[in-house]
Amino acid sequence: MSIPHMKKMEEQLEATQEKPKRRLAYNVIKRLIDIILASMGIIFTLPLIFIFGIAIKCESKGSCLYSQKRVGKAGVHFTIYKLRSMYVDAERAGPQWAQQDDPRITKVGKIIRKTRIDEIPQLINILKGDMSVVGPRPERPYFMNKFCEEIPRYIDRLQVKPGLTGVAQVDGGYELTPKGKLEKDLYYIDNRSLWLDIKIIIKTVKIVFTGKGAR
Repeated sequence: MSIPHMKKMEEQLEATQEKPKRRLAYNVIKRLIDIILASMGIIFTLPLIFIFGIAIKCESKGSCLYSQKRVGKAGVHFTIYKLRSMYVDAERAGPQWAQQDDPRITKVGKIIRKTRIDEIPQLINILKGDMSVVGPRPERPYFMNKFCEEIPRYIDRLQVKPGLTGVAQVDGGYELTPKGKLEKDLYYIDNRSLWLDIKIIIKTVKIVFTGKGAR
């Protein structure tokens, strides 16, 4: 084998060996950032949780907080926390995919969903390690099973920790179909990096304060 070919093979081998190291470093740094941002977020958003919690209680009966089983990395189930944005009997007919102008959503719910304020309690999930700040949104077991049967590669979303926000949320929102969300989630999984995470976080902050880009 010629020297140029041998050199090329050595470079490819080094790149293959280096990738797991870079991925490990990325995961460690990402976890540290998750802990720092979640801790700061809980402190600074307590007034918002308090204010909207009262508003939710005043508008409709039921707890202002809502918990639900979701599917995390590698298919592990965990309990997610949210500010309630729908009426308490919203799913009396069974699990339903949220739609645009969904009549199950309260008036306060429309505000907190548009600005993503309803997701703030998930900062607790991030501290616990169930979630990350950035990643595919965690799906419910019922819909996870359904979409895995209907949509190729849907199960690939479970390669990484689910996130508080992600590409699908800042570039599409609630109007995206499950297949449309999957395409954006797979883009994130295949291209994830600290720089991409930072860009998504910045876009999310803009949505929270302006509502622009939210659906």
